[in-house]
Amino acid sequence: FRGNTRVEEACEMYTRAANMFKIAKNWSAAGNAFCQAAKLHMQLQSKHDSATSFVDAGNAYKKADPQEAINCLNAAIDIYTDMGRFTIAAKHHITIAEIYEAELVDIEKAIAHYEQAADYYKGEESNRQVVFIRGSANKCLLKVAAYAAQLEQYQKAIEIYEQVGTNTMDNPLLKYSAKEYFFKAALCHFIVDELNAKLALEKYEEMFPAFTDSRECKLLKKLLEAHEEQNCEAYTEAVKEFDSISRLDQWLTTMLLRIKKSIQGEGDGDLK
Repeated sequence: FRGNTRVEEACEMYTRAANMFKIAKNWSAAGNAFCQAAKLHMQLQSKHDSATSFVDAGNAYKKADPQEAINCLNAAIDIYTDMGRFTIAAKHHITIAEIYEAELVDIEKAIAHYEQAADYYKGEESNRQVVFIRGSANKCLLKVAAYAAQLEQYQKAIEIYEQVGTNTMDNPLLKYSAKEYFFKAALCHFIVDELNAKLALEKYEEMFPAFTDSRECKLLKKLLEAHEEQNCEAYTEAVKEFDSISRLDQWLTTMLLRIKKSIQGEGDGDLK
């Protein structure tokens, strides 16, 4: 019993030290102190406190040592999954994915953590927060789809965009977004094969009639026509017209350029 009291006191001191290091902006020392507290909490069989301290350690290390931050967050995830707390584990998988995106620039690993987060969220859909959880899973999947397309893994991107589009088109709050997902799926089809894009477009219009009147659908039809005629100017003009009302983001610009490059005689590599 006395031994436990001493361990508890040591935990408290490590946590106090960690917070003082945070105030002094000594992030590595703060992360290390939180890690020590986490290990002692585990010794005391206090899983929740141990996981919390590992998360605190990860947040401190994020400012100084991204890889160490990932190690600490993974340790917290292991504890949360062991406790059956999959929603909170998913949240920390997203944090790790963001570190891989922004700090370590390892997109494959970022994708893996977004996919794991989405799986955990989907596994928790049976509880009362189903709308929130489904939305969180979709956000992760859409990140995966965007990266997959950038890495030319078009089939994977198409499957995700179609899945999320189908899930949202019947939801009164989310159906407005469905046209965007079907648009992105069609662009991925278009890069691979023009005929596939035409067939996909017909399928999306049939599944989701509201898509037909959208600016995205009208743009796709103009692009398909320009591509069929190998008319680079018409293609560029259609994109310019769309961009003047709805600004193209980097992802859409990249995909539209990839399609444009398949038009014979295209040489300037520009959309405008």
